[in-house]
Amino acid sequence: MIFKSYLIEQNIGLLRNKLSLFYGENVGLQNEFKNKIKFNNKEAKIIYLDQESIIKNTESFFKEILNFSLFDKRKVFLIDGVNDKILSLIEEIDSKISEQKIYLFSNLLDKKSKLRNYFEKSTNTASIPCYLDNEITFKKIILKKLKDFKGLNQQNVGMIIESCSLDRVKLNNEISKIITFFDNKDLNTKELESLLNIELNHDFNDLRDSAIKGNKLKTNKLLNNTVIDVDKSVYYLALLSQRFIKLDQIHNLEKPATIEQKVENLKPPIFWKEKPNIIDQLKKWNSSNINKAMKTIYNIEIKIKTNSTIDKNIIIKKLIVDICNLANAS
Repeated sequence: MIFKSYLIEQNIGLLRNKLSLFYGENVGLQNEFKNKIKFNNKEAKIIYLDQESIIKNTESFFKEILNFSLFDKRKVFLIDGVNDKILSLIEEIDSKISEQKIYLFSNLLDKKSKLRNYFEKSTNTASIPCYLDNEITFKKIILKKLKDFKGLNQQNVGMIIESCSLDRVKLNNEISKIITFFDNKDLNTKELESLLNIELNHDFNDLRDSAIKGNKLKTNKLLNNTVIDVDKSVYYLALLSQRFIKLDQIHNLEKPATIEQKVENLKPPIFWKEKPNIIDQLKKWNSSNINKAMKTIYNIEIKIKTNSTIDKNIIIKKLIVDICNLANAS
C-alpha cells in the first residue's frame, strides 16, 4: 500500500502496518521519519540493523524478531540499506510477526524493484516514497519551525533555502544553528548571511549558472576547480532540472511582455540574488532547447540509477559542457 510522505509527516500514527518501507533520495526526510518513529515508540525497544549484517547472520535476525515473551518490551526494528536481496526474508516473516514493527529504509528503488512492488501491492505493508524536496516544501518547513521569529521575511527565507541547496539534512542543521544563535528570536539579515556562510555554498550552483548562461571560459575554469561529489550526482541533476523548469515556467508566461518584468512578477518570487542569473539565462534559452536539455538530464538520471559502474564524475561534467554548448546554440 502506497502512502504519500507528506501525510505521514503530519501523522506518523497513520502507519499501523507491521512492515513499512521508506525509499528515495531524500535522506533528510528519512531521518525525520526515524526520529518520529522513535518518539512514537518511547516504551518500545528500538533495534537498529542493516541489511548486510542481517544477511550474514539470518538465524540471529529471526530469533530477535520471532522470540517474544509477555515480559519483554515491544520491539521496533529500523533496518537500513535494504534492497531486493532482503525480500525473501521479509516474505517469510510477514505472516509470523504480531506485535513487532519493522521499518525498512533504502535509497533508490526503481519501479522494477521486487521489494518495492511487494510493499506497494500488499495491503499488510506500507510503501512511502521519499523524493527530493523543492523550494516550496523548504519554505513551508522554515516558516513552520521559525514561526516565532521576527525578521522572517522573503529575503531571509530565500537565504536559508539557498544555503541548503535543497538538502533537508543541511536545512535541519541550519535551522538548529539559527535557533541557537538568534536566541532573542530576531533575525538580522547580515548576521544570518554570515552564520549561513552564503558565499561558501556556491560551487555547483556557480558551475550550473555559468553553463546555462553559455559562459564557456568561466564554465571551463569552474569545471577544473569544482569537486564533483559522485554520491550527490542525482542531486546535481535535480538542481539542473529545477533551474530549467523555472526557465520554462517563466518563458510560458504570457504577460508581462519583457523578461525582466516576468522575473519580477513571478509567484512564488525568485530569491533576489538569483534574479540577474535567471534573466541572463532566459535570454540564452528558448523553449525548444530547454526541452532538449531536460530530456538529456532525464536520460542521464536513468543511466546513473540503472548502471552502478558508470563514471558519474565524467558524465556530470560532460553534461555541464553539453549544456554550455546548447546555451550558445539557442
